[in-house]
Amino acid sequence: FPMASSYKVPIAVELLTRVDRGELRLDSLIEVRQQDLHPGSGTLTSLFDDPGVILSVRNLLELMLLISDNSATDIMLRTAGGAAAVTARMRAVGAEGIRVDRPTSLLIGDWIGVKGLPESGEISPAEFNELADAVPRAQRDSAAAAFDADPRDTATPEAMARLLERIWRKEILSAESSELLLDIMRRCQTGEGRIKGMLPPWVEVAHKTGTIGGTTNDVGIIYLPGDAGHVVTVVFVKESRRPVPEREKAIAYISRAIYDYFLFNPGTTASSF
Repeated sequence: FPMASSYKVPIAVELLTRVDRGELRLDSLIEVRQQDLHPGSGTLTSLFDDPGVILSVRNLLELMLLISDNSATDIMLRTAGGAAAVTARMRAVGAEGIRVDRPTSLLIGDWIGVKGLPESGEISPAEFNELADAVPRAQRDSAAAAFDADPRDTATPEAMARLLERIWRKEILSAESSELLLDIMRRCQTGEGRIKGMLPPWVEVAHKTGTIGGTTNDVGIIYLPGDAGHVVTVVFVKESRRPVPEREKAIAYISRAIYDYFLFNPGTTASSF
């Protein structure tokens, strides 16, 4: 399944792995350059159209996960060592079904059918928009169909669930980095109508959404009340022609069914922990 922005969880894991190894500091400052401002979700591109912005790794990590900022994501992917490093890390932690291949600028460009983007993905918003506006409708439709069949930046639900479980168990990151990642995901501001859509408002969910074309995703961990445990929940939707609100409602129904089952049957299968 195309991960869309849910691939920001694997990127965060590799980034925090570098922090745990002492190769990177959360308070390290990174300049946001003009070519770092990329299309899609988030606020960096809309707020900062001039050079001179400097943010910490921690700031950029939060922007990537809290509001799914694509500019922050591509900076964090570069800082984490690139797509190959993220995919290698997924294999190392037993999540072989997850692969990360492109920055968001190239991913979105491939979905639209934009040609001639630099391999680095570094392109100004004006340049990207000019290329995107020139793509004929037929080419856009063909590119979207090809995108759905593209193996790049995809995951199996099982691999994503395994990754989330190991994050929660603090098996692949330090306790401090694990809790930081889970804390940010608990404060995620996107996808309120998805996994959380039909859950009681007091239920905590550490999650990350993803949306592009016919893809609508939400992946996370539901914190059941009392001692009922925690449930990894991964819902991927692809190649859908239904409106996004209908896809979100389907995710919400699935999530509520999972919540109700494990709330009243705690610890009954290996899926609950």
